[in-house]
Amino acid sequence: MGHALRRLYPEHPFVGVGAVIVRDGMILLGKRRNEPGKGKWSIPGGLVELGESVEQTVIREVKEETGLDVEKPDHIDVVDKIDIDENGKVRYHFVIIDYFVKLKGGSPKASGDAAGLKWVALEEVEKHELTPTFRIFFQKNRMKLEKLNSCH
Repeated sequence: MGHALRRLYPEHPFVGVGAVIVRDGMILLGKRRNEPGKGKWSIPGGLVELGESVEQTVIREVKEETGLDVEKPDHIDVVDKIDIDENGKVRYHFVIIDYFVKLKGGSPKASGDAAGLKWVALEEVEKHELTPTFRIFFQKNRMKLEKLNSCH
């Protein structure tokens, strides 16, 4: 993490991805190990690396955080996370592109930025302490998510 990858008070927005994995009416959530959103629940994901397509990022991040192999990312939505401090300076700025993915294999095991993983019934999701961006995404796309299934 050099100066160019400063997430706090960045010089430009970062592009991140989120992965929606749904099975039997449940979505896979991860507990965030790091800021922003430390200790809150969200979908697996992370930042796009230089030279990497967003679809490659989704597949890589899911593998890193959950141990699962996924494929066929299908774009669902884009969410902005712009956090302004009390002096009006931009503290965080992420553009998060959320994808639905199909499960290929592997068994879920939390690692990387995920401090824990669990399958959560869609009707229970909003009872959890969610990251603000995931809460917005979930409320906006819940009807869509109910029709999805990551299992082949």
